Amino acid sequence: MAFDIDKYTETSQKVAWQDLDFSDFREHPLPEGTLRSLRYMCDIEYHTVCYLRDMLVTPSHKDEDVTAFMTMWNREEFWHGEALAAVLAEHDIIVDFDELKATRLKLGWKDRLDPVKQSLLGNIVGSGFIAVHMVWGAANEWSAVAAYNRLADLEAHPVLAELLRRIAKQEARHVAFYATQARERLAKSKKAQVLARFALKNFWGPVGSGVMTDAEVKHVMGHLMGGPDGRREAAKIDAHIARMPGLDGLTIVQDALDARGIAA
Repeated sequence: MAFDIDKYTETSQKVAWQDLDFSDFREHPLPEGTLRSLRYMCDIEYHTVCYLRDMLVTPSHKDEDVTAFMTMWNREEFWHGEALAAVLAEHDIIVDFDELKATRLKLGWKDRLDPVKQSLLGNIVGSGFIAVHMVWGAANEWSAVAAYNRLADLEAHPVLAELLRRIAKQEARHVAFYATQARERLAKSKKAQVLARFALKNFWGPVGSGVMTDAEVKHVMGHLMGGPDGRREAAKIDAHIARMPGLDGLTIVQDALDARGIAA
């Protein structure tokens, strides 16, 4: 089924949480490990604008549907960050934008050069870059859906679970766009399949691994994807990716867990 970009742009809205009783967190606070994972998720949602920044210098920005989607997508991701920040605030954890900026600045020249590298790569690869961009986005969004639903199941806090499932529902729409675009573009180009396979196998990492410290990445991956149940979720993400044209056999999420020593 084709993704209806017009319907998506017309119905896009910020995730709602004002109807949820966040004061319940004061009486039933979340454990430290969960708060640590939520802070990671919150930071990454706020950093989404940098992903959009890098996309704007590649061939992707010339595609009307991609540009329309990315505009709404960035807006929705920002509000996911706002919602998670509100949960953290109930635990006296304040997400400071200067601190977020400092995290980005610590990356130094790597962050400043990212748009340049994306631009050069995009122009060298040409239209096949869009297919890589789309399947990369699909992998990230499948990971996000799994992460939010997994944390909702693990914590079982009624208010938190409802918020996380609302966010996951929006992330699922993001998956639908990315996956539809990726499947169509990969099916049309063997070159794009080769490029996508090479990029995912050699360069993909867990969402946020380019920004957050290795310790934080390992905590979140272990918290959400560790153990038998977590590994099953990771295998599901890999199965989605492997069903894309030319990507059979890839196990990038499970490989990332193995590389970080996350117990199965």
